[in-house]
Amino acid sequence: MKNRKYIFVVGGVMSGVGKGITTSAIGAILQARGFNVTAIKIDPYINVDAGTMNPTEHGEVFVLDDGDETDQDMGNYERFLGITLNRDNYMTTGRVYETVIHKERNLEYNGKCVEVVPHIPMEVIERIEKASKKADSDVTMIEIGGTVGEYQNILFLEAARMLKIKHPDDVLFVMVSYLPIPSKVGEMKTKPTQYAVRTLNSAGILPDVIVARSDTRLDQKRKEKIAMFCNIPERYVISAPDIESIYEVGINFERDDLSRLLLKKLGLPYKKTNLKKWYDLLEKIKNPKGEIKIGIVGKYFGTGDFVLSDAYLSVIEAVKHAAYKLQLKPIISWVNSEAFEKEPEKLEELKNYDGVIIPGGFGSRGIEGKINAIKFLRENKIPFFGLCYGMQLAVVEYARNVLDLKDANTTEIDRKTKNPVIDIMPEQKKNLADHNFGATMRLGAYPAVIKKGTLAYKAYGKNKISERHRHRWEVNPQYIERLEKAGLVFSGKSADGKLMEIAELPKAKHPFFLGAQFHPEFKTDPIDSHPLFLEFIKASHSRIVANKKQ
Repeated sequence: MKNRKYIFVVGGVMSGVGKGITTSAIGAILQARGFNVTAIKIDPYINVDAGTMNPTEHGEVFVLDDGDETDQDMGNYERFLGITLNRDNYMTTGRVYETVIHKERNLEYNGKCVEVVPHIPMEVIERIEKASKKADSDVTMIEIGGTVGEYQNILFLEAARMLKIKHPDDVLFVMVSYLPIPSKVGEMKTKPTQYAVRTLNSAGILPDVIVARSDTRLDQKRKEKIAMFCNIPERYVISAPDIESIYEVGINFERDDLSRLLLKKLGLPYKKTNLKKWYDLLEKIKNPKGEIKIGIVGKYFGTGDFVLSDAYLSVIEAVKHAAYKLQLKPIISWVNSEAFEKEPEKLEELKNYDGVIIPGGFGSRGIEGKINAIKFLRENKIPFFGLCYGMQLAVVEYARNVLDLKDANTTEIDRKTKNPVIDIMPEQKKNLADHNFGATMRLGAYPAVIKKGTLAYKAYGKNKISERHRHRWEVNPQYIERLEKAGLVFSGKSADGKLMEIAELPKAKHPFFLGAQFHPEFKTDPIDSHPLFLEFIKASHSRIVANKKQ
């Protein structure tokens, strides 16, 4: 039987210090040494999945091939490790409790009294071992959400402690902790980390590695202090200063020889490392040949720009990946679609961008502003890329202003519209009426057929693709023939030809006007980029070149 290894990553002091990136980067540097790595995210929420979580609070909902709606860190794992994860790699408090209750109802505990401890931690361990075995991993990374000391994640820490007892030589703990530098003090402080470690100790866990996050690199004195008061060897205190790109984190860890230290701790054989692809990527990031300005027209601005970055995390990364591929520095700006409803004259500001993306979303807020923006981008021949809802609104805009169906709309916004160019499919309407909302979603990877001679075909270079979806509404089949006669090209369709996957305008009419019903940002890659994003950035860069010639 394979001797599998487990690395738990926990957070100390405060949230948002980069546990997800740390987990991904550690996985990547172990992968670079030739080990098979998988990753698991534990979310301490009662929600059974991330599908019902508000993006302005929790960040984007990342969708896997199998349709599981998960935390955004699952996207980080896939992008860093170049692997495809599934629902076995994600769990929430709600999901764990739901399973335990289901087992109890089915008498799977043989009449025992089912208790929070040990049965909840045992279920967590069972899930971890199942995911590890399914991936046939040498090392399984497990990120526990939240910070130590919170009630929400104490049962997951208990599961980690129990797994350590079960496999004492195969389980390792990494704490990611923040070291503040108060401006009025001017000195890096280790005391919050000391308290965080003691809190972890109270859960029966001793950290093997402390990743010290801060504005600057850890100095020798701080390393010595953390080692002394947190009871770990100094070499296992890893400096993690703020850096320009998340894709440098793994290389930064290797400056402290982290992967070799982990191999030693876990009793894994030494293998030479190969980080060439990461160094090549960083070379492109740090030495761009130009800049490209991309506007993202969205509406999730509820609590500031920091939340917006999380709400559209995969879109942002997809733009970066495509720009890096072309050795360009992406300048990404957030544009509030509601402004285009209140002050239409602000649409002129869209000319300041080389290309504009209208991403996915739900609901009516800011929608007319997005439609106004799409019309402006189409008429002014500014590269436009619509994602999911953005594609649907492009169809609405085209129906209104080219087919002259002034009341054309999506029934998500107006159930009584006379021209529902975007509508729920007949087989889904009953589920919606019965409030069985989950059954009305098209979730996960679906195949599509690409039409030759189109922009989409040029991007993909093949006629069969698979992309991830998360939506309820579709292009209404009753309007497809009229839209096509008016010049809109449906260059991607479902395998049976019933569902429209990609809509575009021919290059003769527009340099890049394309909408995808799916979410291509969920399958982007920092090394190779996603083909549609790459074509969009190429077209946007061509606009820069053309403007310079004028």
